[in-house]
Amino acid sequence: MNLKSRGDVPQRSIISQKWVVLLCIASFCAGMLFTNRMWTIPEPKGLALTTAMEAEKMNLVSESCNSRILQEKEVKRETKNIYREVSKTQNAIQTLDKTISNLEMELAAAKSAQESIRSGAPVSEDIKMTELSNKRRYLMVIGINTAFSSRKRRDSIRQTWMPQGENRKKLEEEKGIIIRFVIGHGATSGGILDRAIEAEDSKHGDFLRLDHVEGYLELSAKTKTYFATAVNLWDADFYIKVDDDVHVNIATLGATLIRHRSKPRVYIGCMKSGPVLNQKGVRYHEPEYWKFGETGNKYFRHATGQLYAISKDLATYISNNQHVLHKYANEDVSLGAWFIGLDVNHIDDRRLCCGTPPDCEWKAQAGNVCVASFDWTCSGICRSHERIKEVHRRCGEGEKALWSASF
Repeated sequence: MNLKSRGDVPQRSIISQKWVVLLCIASFCAGMLFTNRMWTIPEPKGLALTTAMEAEKMNLVSESCNSRILQEKEVKRETKNIYREVSKTQNAIQTLDKTISNLEMELAAAKSAQESIRSGAPVSEDIKMTELSNKRRYLMVIGINTAFSSRKRRDSIRQTWMPQGENRKKLEEEKGIIIRFVIGHGATSGGILDRAIEAEDSKHGDFLRLDHVEGYLELSAKTKTYFATAVNLWDADFYIKVDDDVHVNIATLGATLIRHRSKPRVYIGCMKSGPVLNQKGVRYHEPEYWKFGETGNKYFRHATGQLYAISKDLATYISNNQHVLHKYANEDVSLGAWFIGLDVNHIDDRRLCCGTPPDCEWKAQAGNVCVASFDWTCSGICRSHERIKEVHRRCGEGEKALWSASF
């Protein structure tokens, strides 16, 4: 039986309106409080720690970079100091090399003079010079190769292209040009041949006496001794060897040489390459012909012997190595052999080997004055003591050319 059938009336829970309002307010406050607790942002402890670590790392990296930069700067500074010290050392070594080279040349000159005195050979005034380090710089030294029997040739040169007396001294002082007749001594030192040269030298004062025994087959040795002696006596840019039967225009020679003054290791002449003669008894026979290859071969290029010039460094090379330089039968071949293995400037200038008139005369008229003139058929001017005056008159450059020249 339900309530209706029983007639009971249901009871309702009646809640006061005031309590409803209070409950709503309380619920709202509780909700606000709960929400604030749930959404409060935590303190960034971890983030702060990470940032601090990163900052520390950045400081370390920065310090490392700064340290590396400082190290690089220090290395650069030390490298510069090392380069500076190396440069100073190199300069000191170069200065020492020059000093040693000068001492070697002085020693060689002193030994040459001492050996000449011991052997009783005549010693020229040039070799007696002791103030080697204070010598002036000359343009060139011209050594005229001569023999005891060539008095007429020497006199013909003195009368033509070689200045005499005060003019020769003036040539040395103003133009820086030394000219000497080059000769050694006889097989018997102090004999009649040596006394004749001494008398001639006392009159003209134009000889360079060598510690060398004269002889036609000894020309290679004489050439070696000449360059070694000359480079120790005079400090010059060039050293020239010329035969006493050749005509030379000195001013033209000087003008030719100064064009090559700045070049190292200069060897100037009329370059040739003649056959190697193996037949005995013929002129210019080469006993060591087998060293030049098969029969019929030619020599290497070398300057013809009538006149050639070499720079100071090559003359010094000869002086320093004269005891090991091999001598062949022909002196021009010997000189070329001494240079063949070196880094040498071979300069072929055909004005150093002109013919006698009319050849040199035609060239002079065309404005191409020759340096040297001779006859190939005679390896010099044929009958030079008779004909050199004519050659000088027709092919000479003129006296004014020499004194007006500026080297």
